[in-house]
Amino acid sequence: MQMMTRDVLLEMDQEEDDDDDGDIGDVAASKRPFLTPHPSRLGLDNLEQTAVSSFGVLESQPDFRTPEFEEFNGKPDSLFFNDGQRRIDFVLVYEDESRKETNKKGSNEKQRRKRRAYESNLICDGLHLEATRSILDDKLVFVKVHAPWEVLCTYAELMHIKLPLKPNDLKTRSSAFDNFSWFTKVLQVDESIIKPEQEFFTAPFEKNRMNDFYIQDRDTFFNPATRSRIVYFILSRIMYQERDNVKKFGINKLVSSGIYKAAFPLHDCNFSHKSEDLSCPSERYLLYREWAHPRSIYKKQPLDLIRKYYGEKIGIYFAWLGYYTQMLLLAAVVGVACFLYGYFNQNNCTWSKEVCHPDIGGKIIMCPQCDQHCSFWNLNITCESSKKLCIFDSFGTLVFAVFMGIWVTLFLEFWKRRQAELEYEWDTVELQQEEQPRPEYEAQCTHVVINEITQEQERVPFTTWGKCVRITLCASAVLFWILLIIASVIGIIVYRLSVFIVFSTKLPETLNGTDSIQKYLTPQTATSITASLISFVIIMILNIIYEKVAIMITNFELPRTQTDYENSLTMKMFLFQFVNYYSSCFYIAFFKGKFVGYPGDPVYWLGKYRNEECDPGGCLLELTTQLTIIMGGKAIWNNIQEVLLPWVKNLIGRCRTVSRTEKITPRWEQDYHLQLMGKLGLFYEYLEMIIQFGFVTLFVASFPLAPLLALVNNILEIRVDAWKMTTQYRRMVPEKAQDIGAWQPIMQGIAILAVVTNAMIIAFTSDMIPRLVYYWSFSVPPYGNHTHYTMEGYINSTLSIFKVSDFKNQSKGNPDPKVVIPTTCRYRDFRNPPGHEQQYKHNIYYWHVIAAKLAFIIVMEHLIYSVKFFIFQVCR
Repeated sequence: MQMMTRDVLLEMDQEEDDDDDGDIGDVAASKRPFLTPHPSRLGLDNLEQTAVSSFGVLESQPDFRTPEFEEFNGKPDSLFFNDGQRRIDFVLVYEDESRKETNKKGSNEKQRRKRRAYESNLICDGLHLEATRSILDDKLVFVKVHAPWEVLCTYAELMHIKLPLKPNDLKTRSSAFDNFSWFTKVLQVDESIIKPEQEFFTAPFEKNRMNDFYIQDRDTFFNPATRSRIVYFILSRIMYQERDNVKKFGINKLVSSGIYKAAFPLHDCNFSHKSEDLSCPSERYLLYREWAHPRSIYKKQPLDLIRKYYGEKIGIYFAWLGYYTQMLLLAAVVGVACFLYGYFNQNNCTWSKEVCHPDIGGKIIMCPQCDQHCSFWNLNITCESSKKLCIFDSFGTLVFAVFMGIWVTLFLEFWKRRQAELEYEWDTVELQQEEQPRPEYEAQCTHVVINEITQEQERVPFTTWGKCVRITLCASAVLFWILLIIASVIGIIVYRLSVFIVFSTKLPETLNGTDSIQKYLTPQTATSITASLISFVIIMILNIIYEKVAIMITNFELPRTQTDYENSLTMKMFLFQFVNYYSSCFYIAFFKGKFVGYPGDPVYWLGKYRNEECDPGGCLLELTTQLTIIMGGKAIWNNIQEVLLPWVKNLIGRCRTVSRTEKITPRWEQDYHLQLMGKLGLFYEYLEMIIQFGFVTLFVASFPLAPLLALVNNILEIRVDAWKMTTQYRRMVPEKAQDIGAWQPIMQGIAILAVVTNAMIIAFTSDMIPRLVYYWSFSVPPYGNHTHYTMEGYINSTLSIFKVSDFKNQSKGNPDPKVVIPTTCRYRDFRNPPGHEQQYKHNIYYWHVIAAKLAFIIVMEHLIYSVKFFIFQVCR
């Protein structure tokens, strides 16, 4: 069959208004060099190209070709045209303007003209179209698209698609785990249900070497995923209008402007039962049964079938997520062991006993923590929080922080090996050579430059100066939004500073007489919880805004390929999310309570708000609370978005058609009523997991149970995503992918930063180093009075003394009139007492602790990096 590549372009009247002018997809015809890559422009000759520049009356226009209208043949599982021979590769859906209940006749006519011109161009490009009216809604029309053999071969060569040459006869390497096959068989997918894929040697397809390829059946040589990919490539580049020397093109633009309601490839069957067509492999049903169903939660994923049905891009995501989840199992076991160590040893925590002891903590009067409104308080009111802190601030946490620094290196190195295996098995090693430019990029290629390597002319979208301007503008926009995020964090800090005064004044009065509540709900705890909740809400709101901003910036940047586009968007979105999610945790871990001065000379924010202080036990417990709220809230929010919303939308859609459910509906109509995932759907799945990866690694020293929570979440996440894709969403256009893209260097950066953050959390946020310094140096002579190493007296030794008469009027507290004002009070710092020749200056204990903290950071970092280097060399 000879293809025709005639462009039927529309010359619209000058007075027509078009809402889409100026969007991506519009380009002056005189400047548009190679947008629609017809085979005639690529060395495939003997194909005619004609442009029709006038409408006339559409019904009498001889140059317009319209799809054949056919009635539904009553076969709900059919994937073919009514002739039963031509396979449906894509479906376009539109609403018939003649049956719309609207008065905008002019607008309807414009849409009809564009759509008919577009469909005519598709037919002229060699595609076959067949239209069928909806069974449930006669206003809807489904246009089924079929790519014949000649079109598939032509575009397979153009797209450099690798296809089978001959079966792979190389023997597979035996695994070290083959001896345990009796055990692993339970976890494997049943090969009698999902048969292993036959492997082939492949090569980029060439029509003049067709006899060299393994073509046993033309109908199955191109699998459904490849057919859909080729057809989508054509749909994205076909024009539908020319006006004022500007050409408009692409199915994405037509869908976004409402000319088409949807465009999607078909699922091969219903997810709940096999297809009635015996020739259909019913892969969707198999995926639901062996992958998405809850009873398969313990089984390994059928990655080869996922890749075959959804494409390599979806396959590599689930391969990475599954591998990450497997590695989390080890981290979760060690984390739980460290947590249990702290839990069972909390009763042996000497310093906590001193806080709770009525003759020690009960008699220590602490200085007011805010100006004017706060009163003196007894140390033992923090008894419960000190007990909880013993669980997390223990020796087990130190061991776990070192372990996680090594674990993250093992995970990244082993994943690189697994990814290389998948590249070979899925034949994506040379993917970069076959990836085509985005149509939006092609449309803007108006400048001719000389390639420095080939010395040949090529077209680019902007000059070097224009590229510099775009980069500068994009970088400025990114910086502006990051500063805006930081401003929101400062707002939360100001809230904490101001509301602490309110809680310090009102809580004792409100909870007077309710000791059981008062010992848990202290002003510090109330401030921490409310600030964390407000921070979480702000994070969720800002996320919605930043998504749109990042997409706008990336569109303006105009990356060349889809991979470049996603990598650029990935870096921007992660940068936004990193600051958004982690900034409050960084503040609590490394800034809160570090620059507070002392009661007689406190440090103020903005000259007005007195800086926050930590509990006498430190800020570690507050950091744990912040992480728990953000991680838990994020998981719940994401599950609502990913599971509940699509399910509710589909349920509403089914309820609307409940009176017509007795009618037999075709496969394309069933799929139309499913939800659209969108091109960036997988991007958000990656982003969700990488943010979680950051929580698991960056702040794990404060929360050893984080890997366990992540493990449970990911086990459910895999099956939820699988259920969502197989049951709630239309089938996505299969895409190629070589690896996980920009997420790999992002994880490597997080891994490096995690070593620093965990070392600093142990050193500066936790009280482990001051306790060790006291135990080994200050509990015995010459600094201590004990005859043996002990933690007794630690609380009294680490709380400095302040003389109440040295208060300035501004920083003096508001004493309770019923309580006798003490002459001295205590505060959390290492300073000389009043009357000392260097009163209120840092004492010798302080400098010992600082030296120990810096030494610990250096030793821990060098230890972990040395182990990382050793692992890196072994893996290489």
